[in-house]
Amino acid sequence: MQATGGKTLNADKAFGSAPRAVVVLIATGLIALALDQWVKYLSTEHLDPNEPVRILGGLIYLSLLRNSGAAFSFGSDHTWVFPVITLVVVGWIGWMATKLRSAPWAVALGLVLGGALGNLTDRLFRAPGPFQGHVVDMISAFAPYGEKFAVFNIADSCLTVGVCLAVLLELTGRQRDGSRLKSKKAEAAEAGEKA
Repeated sequence: MQATGGKTLNADKAFGSAPRAVVVLIATGLIALALDQWVKYLSTEHLDPNEPVRILGGLIYLSLLRNSGAAFSFGSDHTWVFPVITLVVVGWIGWMATKLRSAPWAVALGLVLGGALGNLTDRLFRAPGPFQGHVVDMISAFAPYGEKFAVFNIADSCLTVGVCLAVLLELTGRQRDGSRLKSKKAEAAEAGEKA
């Protein structure tokens, strides 16, 4: 990459450093994981599965459920698959971190990492056993037991927000190395100026 006047720019200096982006990724992941596990602890200690707590006028219910599957209890007969998929995702994020220079991408990947590790922790350490543990879910929208929308947890929320942020970053041309893709309109205008 070159700056105005033909000087070559170092990507680290132009867009931020890799260590800083990795620190943001790890910090975001750890905060997401800690928050998820804390809320799950509070939920298992204080919520009664038979007595949902209605808040915000019934917009949200806190309902303690244990989910052996994925979203909407999909794949509940194949619980062992989800930890394997999670380990692949964590490995992919680790590989992506080697080229990461963008703070927004670090936040997006950190949210995905924290959410994935939050649910993986349940799969590994909760009953009925390793790689078959049921995920603790507690947030139900519009109805107490997921009648209107799947019951979810903080890890699921982090995963969803992280993936949505990553899609938004891709759609706006923001790259993981901190650079930004130019639109065809901008490239055409730039080509017109040079001519």
